[in-house]
Amino acid sequence: RQSPMPDAEPREVLRYLMEEHGLKQSDLSGIASQGTISDILSGRRGISNALAKKMAAKFQVSVAVFL
Repeated sequence: RQSPMPDAEPREVLRYLMEEHGLKQSDLSGIASQGTISDILSGRRGISNALAKKMAAKFQVSVAVFL
């Protein structure tokens, strides 16, 4: 199922995708630590290129939505 992607900051896109997939921060432990995900969602940290690639693969979206 494909959902339209909102035109938003990368952290808001991540928040949206997590909500759409019913995921919690701990569900992304294979990608990054819960602390890192928390920092990203709160705006204290950006999303690195490497992390953007992992998230794009997890959610099957373009890496560009996280950069």
